[in-house]
Amino acid sequence: MAYADQSMSGNKVTAIVIVALIHVFIGYALVTGLAYEAYKKAVEKVTTVDIKEEEPKKEEPPPPPEKKVEAPPPPVAPPVKINVATTPPQIQTVTTAPPPAPPVVLAAPAPIVAPPAPPAPTGPTSGAQPKGSPASWATNDDYPQAAIRKEAQGTTGFSLTVGPDGRVTGCTVTSSSGSPELDDATCKLVTRRARFKPAVQNGTPVAGSFASRIRWVLPE
Repeated sequence: MAYADQSMSGNKVTAIVIVALIHVFIGYALVTGLAYEAYKKAVEKVTTVDIKEEEPKKEEPPPPPEKKVEAPPPPVAPPVKINVATTPPQIQTVTTAPPPAPPVVLAAPAPIVAPPAPPAPTGPTSGAQPKGSPASWATNDDYPQAAIRKEAQGTTGFSLTVGPDGRVTGCTVTSSSGSPELDDATCKLVTRRARFKPAVQNGTPVAGSFASRIRWVLPE
């Protein structure tokens, strides 16, 4: 019994040693293999650069083309038809010549007649001149009684129209004395008593005029 236990224990130890060697070999192989893989990876990281390729950008679709609005064509007038093939005018021949045109007679210009010259004066031209003294045309004896009763007095201015015969044809009071009696007496006395040399124009007696005044003073 003791012998059998010893032989079995020897085999067991041999098996354990073999198993241990196997484990050592496997561990060495693992260690050496892992070391090589680590070295290889380290070299790849140093000598290589990890370049990531950029993803291509998605291009946006182009905008739709604008629709071109075509302008309407300009109005074109229809071509005018011109009739080129016109018939030439007919020429008529006249066998007899037309009568000659009457001669044009130019009238002689009318003579220029100068206006007649004014007649030459045959004598001096003058106005109407009184004959005698105008103071004699009215005196105190001619003083109107009505004016005396009213004690009226003053100066009457007058203008006379003298005919070609030297007689007074008209009397006008140009400035009143303030008394109608004195103004009326003035024209009546002068028309009756005054005599004139008539006005003369180119040696011929003509109507003229004369102006003066009479001062009326109450008699004492």
